[in-house]
Amino acid sequence: MEQKDAPPPLMYRVERPVFDEAYLHTQLLHPRERSPKTIRQRLAQHCSSERAKAIALSFLPILTWLPSYPVKEYLFGDLVSGLSTGVMQLPQGLAYAMLAAVPPVYGLYSSFYPVLLYTFFGTSRHISIGTFAVISLMIGGVVVREAPDSMFMIQALNGTATNTTVFIDTEARDARRVHIAVVLTTLVGVIQLVLGLLRFGFVAIYLTEPLVRGFTTAAAVHVFISQLKYLLGIQTPRFSGPLSALHSVTAVFSDITSTNVTTLIVGGVCMVVLYCVKDLNERFKKRLPVPIPGEIIVVMVSTGISYGLSLSENYQVDVVRTIPSGLLPPAIPDFSLLPNLVTDSIAIAVVGFSMGISLAKIFALKHGYSVDGNQELIALGLCNFVSSFFHTFAITCSMSRSLVQESTGGNTQIAGLLASMVVLLVVVAIGFVFQPLPQTALAAIIMVNLLGMFKQFRDIPALWRTSKIELVSLDQSTWCWMSSETCDSASLFQAAECTGIKIFHSNSSIYFANSDLYLNALKEKTGVDPVHLQAIRKARKRKLKKESAERESQNHKSPQKMRGGSQNHLEVQGNGQVAETHTESDSEETRFLEPLCPVHTLILDWTPVNFIDSVGAKAIKLVIKEYAAVDVCVFIAGCSRTLLAELRTLQFFTGVVAPEMVFPTVHDAVLHCRRRTAPPTITESSP
Repeated sequence: MEQKDAPPPLMYRVERPVFDEAYLHTQLLHPRERSPKTIRQRLAQHCSSERAKAIALSFLPILTWLPSYPVKEYLFGDLVSGLSTGVMQLPQGLAYAMLAAVPPVYGLYSSFYPVLLYTFFGTSRHISIGTFAVISLMIGGVVVREAPDSMFMIQALNGTATNTTVFIDTEARDARRVHIAVVLTTLVGVIQLVLGLLRFGFVAIYLTEPLVRGFTTAAAVHVFISQLKYLLGIQTPRFSGPLSALHSVTAVFSDITSTNVTTLIVGGVCMVVLYCVKDLNERFKKRLPVPIPGEIIVVMVSTGISYGLSLSENYQVDVVRTIPSGLLPPAIPDFSLLPNLVTDSIAIAVVGFSMGISLAKIFALKHGYSVDGNQELIALGLCNFVSSFFHTFAITCSMSRSLVQESTGGNTQIAGLLASMVVLLVVVAIGFVFQPLPQTALAAIIMVNLLGMFKQFRDIPALWRTSKIELVSLDQSTWCWMSSETCDSASLFQAAECTGIKIFHSNSSIYFANSDLYLNALKEKTGVDPVHLQAIRKARKRKLKKESAERESQNHKSPQKMRGGSQNHLEVQGNGQVAETHTESDSEETRFLEPLCPVHTLILDWTPVNFIDSVGAKAIKLVIKEYAAVDVCVFIAGCSRTLLAELRTLQFFTGVVAPEMVFPTVHDAVLHCRRRTAPPTITESSP
């Protein structure tokens, strides 16, 4: 017996009747109109107990996973992760409050209430909610614009009636700025909550990846510049509006001679220590059980040195000063400030949600579950709106803390809940310990944490080579609007489907504004969701592992039974040979190797597609990789030569995607798929 070396070439033959529009409309598209449902049937469908339960579970996602929370498997990892994240959240909360132009303790409030609420309403199990540099900077810009230092200048007599001293009433200024930040946060929460209830979770797709990365990089530059005066110990005004960064740099360098040397030394040493710790964490992340908490080490050591040497009194080093113990009672924000904050709140709401959902999707894909964009909007809206009554400023997720929360073994938002408890402990009991903390140490924490954002400058050469339009961040939505009329070819003509093959056709190009819609429609129409299939595979693995452990335990208890052949059996074949069969192990392997779904191939019909950008190309490559992980192959058909040239420019054919996966027509792709999945042809060799 031998297999043929080269199969004959596939032949393309098509034979069908001639169709006209009348026949297509009456016989194929609408063969029979279904009888309309009565009002009672419709009410029963929309008001059933199952639907009510589904709505409750979607609004409170914690109810979907907490009842089946595996304590032995998850609790230790969540405990370690929560403590690690909480320790990191403390110094960041204090530091980012400076960016928001409010006293440091309000950063601790913002690190407690929103995190607690997100545990119940969020759909991501791994992101760390709380203060974030970019959002804090946006809030600070608004706060300083609405309550500048010039509003709180007070002249005081200096001995005589002719000599006066001008100083700033910092207590009144800080109180006013807190009110503005709180009202802004309330409005941000309302906007996010309303958008979520109106199912506007798709708005984030209009913020392209290059645009978001460009925005965060530019914001990082502003944040870095804003911290120079704290690092050097220079007293300069805080600027807002256009060219504020240039004005800040000019003010710092014009007063550089008044640098406080002690402040600079403390800040410089903190930066060096933090950088070294982060480098060690990156180099040895596979060996370290938990990352070294560089931020909390810097905070504790610098606070101890400041207290021991009295840096504030002896060397005029600016410190955090008063941190009141306990939580403030809830209060209603001053809504008279709303009219001046509407535009800013919209920007903060959309940017905060975009950053949160982007990171949430990354972790969801990695760990095999799904996140709901609309519910994420509702969760963030509730976190901001409710927490604002407890004196917090707007929050979103932090990339650095989320990575720590996930890498230290966090499995669910129980880790986030424990992190918020760490912050609560500090606020209620030991907040006074951080009063001698030098502000230059907080500035060092902020600056070092910006290094990851500065690495995004590397995007410039890549975008110059692949897409100059995205490089200059042109508003593509003005000339390229989304089109989500999606359908599959089988349902359009009610054609007979090839077994195991689904063909997906969408009447739109693929770019930043509709790439998520395209992928969601692909999964919905084909009925093949790789995230769901990955969850099935993991459950199957856990079940087989549990069954195997139970059998091993039973075998240890009854070795005689095991020797009697519970797993291995000898069979005598017809030719007198003895063959060994493995009944249980074979059945286990057979069950594990069973296909996760009956569909093994997806064909994307790109005949209507005439444009694709880098965001769309990345989305398609990512979904191809997702499907490959669950043994579903994806092929592309009907690409124009212009589109193929764009794909090559975008370096689409690398990694999981090869040119052999693209066919000129859908029929070519189907024939290839049918041959690929057909059993090999076996012929008998001549004796």
